[in-house]
Amino acid sequence: MAHTDHTTMRRVLHREVAGTIGLLTDEYDFRAMRRYRSFTFDDHQTYLQQVEALLKTRAAQGGHTTVALFDPQEYADFCEGGGLDPDLPSSRTRFTAELAASGPTVPYEGQKLADLLPVLVDEAVRQATWEYASTLLARVGACTTCGEDIGRTAFTRASKLLVRILDTAPPGSRHLVCSVSGTPETLVAALHADRDSDGAPRLDQAEVLEFTTVLALGIATRSPGGLVMRTTAPASADRIYGWRLRGGGLEPLTAGEVFDAYCTDVESGDLISPESGVDYGVPPDLGEDARGEEAGERGEEGEEGPAAEHRH
Repeated sequence: MAHTDHTTMRRVLHREVAGTIGLLTDEYDFRAMRRYRSFTFDDHQTYLQQVEALLKTRAAQGGHTTVALFDPQEYADFCEGGGLDPDLPSSRTRFTAELAASGPTVPYEGQKLADLLPVLVDEAVRQATWEYASTLLARVGACTTCGEDIGRTAFTRASKLLVRILDTAPPGSRHLVCSVSGTPETLVAALHADRDSDGAPRLDQAEVLEFTTVLALGIATRSPGGLVMRTTAPASADRIYGWRLRGGGLEPLTAGEVFDAYCTDVESGDLISPESGVDYGVPPDLGEDARGEEAGERGEEGEEGPAAEHRH
């Protein structure tokens, strides 16, 4: 009887344990892990099928599992830094535990693995973009005239601009894209904003942080870039408008400029047929707070342009 009770209690405790699986999302990363003899999988598709079966089994047993992006190079660096043997399953387990604490993860909620994979990759890209933009923003330094931290000041300004943009936007679901192209790599951040029943914006705070950081970097560095917003509401045409980054502020784009941005292929430059039921217009006035300094007051500026097209 006592043995049965202990077994039952262990089963109950097993359901209380949360788990994380480090996932090799593509063939390239999978091949990189095959150099370790303790990694016994030969085929990526079979590996993915086994992962999905494990996720389903854990869910059926009442367990909660998150899926993390497993990067072989980061794993090798982790093992080297910690003096671990990378060819041991226990080392992979320790690395996965680190991913659960600080890396991009997605909860498994019964969805197909094919649907979970792109979400996980997007989450990883978003976190990498935020980390990279944050590093560049921190390197901007202090103003030589007033001593203010330029990056911190730009982040505060970007936060206020985002609030102002959302406050002046028409009713409906909003999708915003901000791109900054003057940095070593073009950075793009997206933000989805819906409204609760009481009218308050419903936002993903991780998206807000990434979006604000990228916008702040463009403001702090006076980089070419821009911001576009698409609003969608029932029984009305979608509306698209935007701004270019100029002088540390936002300058409204004309309807023609927004149309050109959305109806031109970014890579080839070829024209794209405009979408039906879409209005390309001028954004609401954000007020004096959105206006930046005149070009040239704090160095030369490049030609600014609207954010890269991102249709969803």
